[in-house]
Amino acid sequence: MARILGITIPDNKRIETSLTYLYGVGNVLSKKILSQANIDINKRTKDLSTQEIERIRQVIEKNYKIEGDLRMEISQNIKRLKEINVFRGIRHSKGLPVRGQRTKTNSRTKRGKRVCVGSGRRDTSQKT
Repeated sequence: MARILGITIPDNKRIETSLTYLYGVGNVLSKKILSQANIDINKRTKDLSTQEIERIRQVIEKNYKIEGDLRMEISQNIKRLKEINVFRGIRHSKGLPVRGQRTKTNSRTKRGKRVCVGSGRRDTSQKT
């Protein structure tokens, strides 16, 4: 198994797909990385030499933010929005959708499992 920047990428897949296991790398960016490193897109990860893996690592480190750096930058951006009390920051802190989605019926993923609460009154026949 090849390791790039501390992440183990699968051996039996094409290198184009394997690079997408890195946080911040999608299909388009993986193709760009491979073209900059002069590596065939159709090659399998297990067929790469150590020099080719090193070239990929150098291209990523020199040109792109991925994994820990990217996660840290995103969390700092959200923290900044919360501190300056803009609408987006308030929505982040309340755990609601940030980008204008409706919340009356949808947004179950963001708000959590639905909880039904009764009227709050107890039956008089029940013991207290």
